[in-house]
This record gives sequence, C-alpha cells and structure tokens, in this order.
Amino acid sequence: MPAAIELQSVVKRYGEIVAVDDLSLSVPRGELFAFLGPNGAGKTTTIKMIAGLLRPDRGTVTVCGHAMGRNGAKAMNGIAYVPDQPYLYDKLTGREFLHFVARMYGVPSRQRDGVLEDLVPRLGMQNFLDQMTESYSHGMKQKVVIASALLHDPDVLVIDEPTVGLDPKTVRVVKDLFTAHARSGRTVFMSTHTLEVAEAVADRIGIIHRSRLVAVGTMPELRLQADQQQSLEDIFLQVTEDDHELHS
Repeated sequence: MPAAIELQSVVKRYGEIVAVDDLSLSVPRGELFAFLGPNGAGKTTTIKMIAGLLRPDRGTVTVCGHAMGRNGAKAMNGIAYVPDQPYLYDKLTGREFLHFVARMYGVPSRQRDGVLEDLVPRLGMQNFLDQMTESYSHGMKQKVVIASALLHDPDVLVIDEPTVGLDPKTVRVVKDLFTAHARSGRTVFMSTHTLEVAEAVADRIGIIHRSRLVAVGTMPELRLQADQQQSLEDIFLQVTEDDHELHS
C-alpha cells in the first residue's frame, strides 16, 4: 500500500529564493504528522504543494498513490486542506457554508447532518452557526473550516496552524478530532508553531529549517538523535538556532 503522502527530492523556488530544498518525506496512512519550523522555513510552501496549490520546480509530490500534476484531480479528491487563514463566504451563514462544502464533495445530506450533529456541539458552534460569517471572529471561522474539512471524511487532512484563535477547551477537542481521524486509518499532516500540541498528539514530527528538512522522527527518536532527554522545545531550538541537523 502506498504512503498517504510522498515527497521525493522536492525543490521549490521563488525567483532566486529557494523556499524548499531537496525535501524527501514519506507519511504513512494512519499517522498524525506534525511539521514544524521557524517563520519562512518553507512549511506553508510544502503544505501548498501537498494540497496541489503549488507545483514543485523539481521532484514529485504523491498523495494517496496519485502524483500531483499528472493525476492531481484524483489526488485532491482525497484531501481536505485548511490554510492558516480561514476563508469563508461573508454572505453565507456558517451552516450554509458547511452545506455548500458537503454538496461540493458529494456528501449525502443524511451523512452531512450526522457529522454536523456530532461536530457542532463538540466545537461549540451552535450559538453562531446560523449567523452571517462576516460577523465571525477568527476562532469562530476556524471552527467552521475545521468542521468543513472533516465533512467528507478525507483520506488526508492537511492543516496549517489549526489552533490559532481557539480557546483551550476547543484546542483539546481539535486535538481529539485529529487523533481520532488518524486512528481511523486516515492521515493528518499538521503544521503548527504550538510545540506543546505537536508533542502531545503527533506520532512523528518533522522540523524544516532554512528550506531543508533537518530532523524527523518520533519523540523518543528525536531525543536519541539529540543525545539527551530534551523537550520538543529544546530540540527545536537546538536544530534551528545552532544549524545542527539531526539525522533519522
């Protein structure tokens, strides 16, 4: 069975700037993978290539066995992508937006309603879901886009900074949702600056720095590579401040 996400020798440039440099990474099905890095390291560019929004200048990106570019439509059928800034249609209510997304993915109304019956109270959306989204706070928008990403039970959930703007209770709910999604045999690829979330829920963690993947592994593997019992924060700072690569 092919990996859920496979990047092979991927390079992406913006003019003279190399945003992603020779990145190879395999994420199996059933894994919650956390992707970390300082600002400008290449995280969002990598995520956009996985989601099919950008094409690499060199190398290949494969999702669910389908190569982006050649079979991009087939690959994207199994993906849900949540960007770091949640975008909704201002003149729709949250519920109307969710129904629109469900129709777009061909989700039957009974299935849609069943999913929302679970997600609306868990994410605390019942008090605002029927208001126009133009009135929403960032956190309210984030809840709706997370729910929309889960509506069609995607094989691969790709999400950039999922906990920004969320209260601690909702962060806990979101962590549980992502963990359950991965345990069901699906895959979650999550970029975050919140190291505590990554350390708490990720099966494996990758760290990108200056466009290159400099560390990847489980927490015990990262600690072994760092040659001491450190927190993820300590390992992250060691790798990104000292330019010291950890090899898996």
